[in-house]
Amino acid sequence: MTTAESGGGGTPVGDLSYTEASRELDAIVEFFEQREVDVDQLVVRLERATAIVDELDRRVRRTRAQVEELVPRLEAVNRDLDVVDDDDLDDTDVDDEGDDDDEQALF
Repeated sequence: MTTAESGGGGTPVGDLSYTEASRELDAIVEFFEQREVDVDQLVVRLERATAIVDELDRRVRRTRAQVEELVPRLEAVNRDLDVVDDDDLDDTDVDDEGDDDDEQALF
């Protein structure tokens, strides 16, 4: 049995990927759902689970803050692209109107 399996967690929580931390947390939850819980591991696993939950919460909050910062920037870029596209359409309309005027002048 490895340290992580015994509930001690050999890898520092901050070094775990989100997926690894989530899987370890699932394993700890399964441990607590057993009918007979190893009392010697109870506190160790509970402390590890708490550390994992805190770390995952910190990551989710950081990611949410990054998304909230990036979304307005993406929206601004999208608006700028829409303006450029609208300008391109206006230029096309002007060219078409100019062509119509030239055709009418010939007749």
